[in-house]
Amino acid sequence: MLAAELRGLAAAVSFLTRVPVGRRLELAGGDVARGGALFPLVGAGIGTLVGGVAQAAGGPFTPLLAAVLGVAAGTALTGVLHLDALADTADALTAATRERALEIMRDHAVGAFGAAALVLDLAAKTAALSALVVHHDALRAAVCACAAARAVPVVLSAALPYARPGAGLGRVLGTTGRTRALVAVATAAALCVLLHAALLLAVAAGVCLGCAVAARRWLGGVTGDVIGAAAELAETCALVAAVALL
Repeated sequence: MLAAELRGLAAAVSFLTRVPVGRRLELAGGDVARGGALFPLVGAGIGTLVGGVAQAAGGPFTPLLAAVLGVAAGTALTGVLHLDALADTADALTAATRERALEIMRDHAVGAFGAAALVLDLAAKTAALSALVVHHDALRAAVCACAAARAVPVVLSAALPYARPGAGLGRVLGTTGRTRALVAVATAAALCVLLHAALLLAVAAGVCLGCAVAARRWLGGVTGDVIGAAAELAETCALVAAVALL
């Protein structure tokens, strides 16, 4: 049992970041599903890097430059996983039919809607982190925002069916099950409450609910791009909410 859980942790780290912990373990989809419960913990680690770099750089550099460095560090660590999903989902919003939307999400080319979504998302995240650096609150906010956001894909995948035939991230995470999804939510909630950032969790939950309703009506379920985009939006919105609390 312990070995299986450790494989799940390794799968969560390997999937959500560029850290090569799973190269020698030959991790499978079941390991990723098992690791879904631990996504918020990995998210907290990502947030530690983002907020830590930004806060540390706020000494020698301007808050804006420090925020850019923090966002860049997080982007490098995650391999633009959720940013790519956000761009694909934004481009798919231009489709006239469900089938065309799913087809666009399979295309790796970035269109005008995708590019605009990326610019606006990164600008909002950088601006929020810059304000948090000024108030010496970047680390706490980033940890909570990233942890809460990483629970979103697990919840969406457990709550909604996969929207396309065949294998995919949504289908793999869907096998995580509701119990592990609840563990993910509880982990994110514990981190946010302990760090006095319950509102950030509430914001991420609101984004999750909104994306769930929209995906159900739009596609009849979720795809890997949809749940990745939801996680990215949840993180950015949580950071913006953190600024509102300053």
